[in-house]
Amino acid sequence: MSKLVVKDNALMNASYNLDLVEQRLILLAIVEARESGKGINANDPLTVHAESYINQFGVARQTAYQALKDACDDLFARQFSYQEINERGNTENVRSRWVSEVRYVDAEATVKLIFAPIVIPLITRLEERFTQYEMKQISELSTGYAIRLYELLICWRTTGKTPIIELADFRQKMGVLDAEYQRMYDLKKYVLEPSLKQINEHTDITASYEQHKKGRTITGFSFKFKQKKKTGTETPKNSDFSDSKQKPVEIPDEVVKQPKNANMDVLEHRKSKITGLIMSNGLADRFKRGDESVMDMMKRIKEEITTDATADQWQSKLEEFGVVF
Repeated sequence: MSKLVVKDNALMNASYNLDLVEQRLILLAIVEARESGKGINANDPLTVHAESYINQFGVARQTAYQALKDACDDLFARQFSYQEINERGNTENVRSRWVSEVRYVDAEATVKLIFAPIVIPLITRLEERFTQYEMKQISELSTGYAIRLYELLICWRTTGKTPIIELADFRQKMGVLDAEYQRMYDLKKYVLEPSLKQINEHTDITASYEQHKKGRTITGFSFKFKQKKKTGTETPKNSDFSDSKQKPVEIPDEVVKQPKNANMDVLEHRKSKITGLIMSNGLADRFKRGDESVMDMMKRIKEEITTDATADQWQSKLEEFGVVF
């Protein structure tokens, strides 16, 4: 059975800023609910095993352990927002946490989480506005921006094109902070174009964008996309070589050479956390250099953090200012 993730489009279009590991964790929890038959409720935790993360996203074992452990530290504090029409016809602006409870079991390398009550009907109800996609479509997307853009695009799968998305709305939907990528050149270079490149290379659609202007100023984007043709190389379900009849070969960790980017998920998570804490604790002015803008400062700090050692140095520096990690 395909690993289908079903999200109400109200949730799909919500403005939130989960990082890559947190998005993957939530998606795996939704799949776990479907495949186990448990469903999703406000009382029973869903369990995500590190092994599932390793197999689905092709990361090193130790990387998965650390990435999931770190993600648990931040997931409880994450929020999202959306709009809903009440019985009087008025628009209600709703804010909610993603989870009401999250635990990491070190000895079992598992995450146990319970979705917040307000999230549950948005995930589980199959009404007019919903989107389905297979988990494999996002498995090779390596940034949260790429996952968010893919999710936004396939909300319009029936038409193959989106309406014009105003710039401020696009930034919110992509989870770009106000202080990040304020120049259009940077937004396109670091968010929009790399995301489209990944989508076109690794998913079932091919997409392009058009920018819309008022005078010389870009005020929004629209997207067109089409379904890729199937290559016909997929193994038939009843084939003797189908996945259901193949057993994975266990290879000892010490035999496998770690890829150069094995710690990428963890390090990217730490970069985002460090720069986010600088902003949320009002420390930007302390770390800016000369006439450096806030965005340039954040970009510089992220570029400086190239190893766990430099991340540790930044963490120690922030802890001196009373920042709690």
